[in-house]
Amino acid sequence: MKKLFMALLFGITLVGCGSSKKSEALKIGVSPIPHAEILNFIKDDLKENGVNIEIIEFTDYITPNIALASKEIDVNFFQHLPYLKTFSQEKKLDLVGLDGIFVAPIALYSKKIKNINELPLNATIAIPNDPTNGGRALILLHNAKLLTLKDINNLLATENDIISNPNQIKIKSLDAAQLPRILDDVDAAIINDTYALESGLTSAKDGLLVEGKESPYSNILAVRKGDEKNVKVIKLIEILKTEKVKKFINEKYKGSIIPTF
Repeated sequence: MKKLFMALLFGITLVGCGSSKKSEALKIGVSPIPHAEILNFIKDDLKENGVNIEIIEFTDYITPNIALASKEIDVNFFQHLPYLKTFSQEKKLDLVGLDGIFVAPIALYSKKIKNINELPLNATIAIPNDPTNGGRALILLHNAKLLTLKDINNLLATENDIISNPNQIKIKSLDAAQLPRILDDVDAAIINDTYALESGLTSAKDGLLVEGKESPYSNILAVRKGDEKNVKVIKLIEILKTEKVKKFINEKYKGSIIPTF
C-alpha cells in the first residue's frame, strides 16, 4: 500500500511539474503568415537559449490585443505601432510597442486591370475599415496622385479628408480580412500584406501600387505595460533581429516583406 501511495504521489508530482513547465512557455499571439512562419523558424534557436514559446494564431486584428490585455498571451506580433496606439487608446488598454522587425508593405491589387493607368473613371477601390490601415490606404492613393488628401502626415485620414478626387474613385471600406475575397467584385483593393500572402498574393509580384521602404508601419512586438524588460521577450527580440532571420525573410518572401534591422 505504501509503495502504491508513493507511486501515485510521484505520478502526481510529475504531472504537476509538467504543467508548470508548460506554463513557463512564452505565449505569443500572431498572424499565421508571415509572423507564425518566422517564429517557427527560430523556435529551436529560442529553445537553445532557454526560451520555450507557444505560438497562438489569430486571423483578425482585434482579438490579439484583447488577449494580450487579458493575460491570455504574453506578447503579440502582428501589427504596426500606429495601429497599436490607436487601438489601445480606443479600448483603454495599457499595451506597449517594442522593436520593429519588418515592414509588410500594403499594396493595391486587382483582377480587372494590369496597370494602374487602366483604372476606369468611377472605379471602386476597397480599403481596410480600421482607422490606421484605412488612412494608410488613402495615403497610398494620394502618393500615386489618384486623389489628394488635406494632410499627408495625418496617418488617420478618412474619406472626409479627401479634397480632390478627379477620377471620382469610390472608396469601399471593409474588414481587412475580407479584402482578398472581394477582388472579383471591385476594380481594385488595397490589402495588408498579411492577408495578401495568405491568399497567394505578393506585393512585389502582384501589387499595382506598393508602399515604399520608408513606411512608418514597421511590424512590432507588443506587451503589457510593465513587461517591457521581460527577459524572455528581450531574448525573443534579440534572436528575431539576427542575420539568420533577415536572410530567411529575404529568401522566403522575396521582397514582399522588408526587414527593418
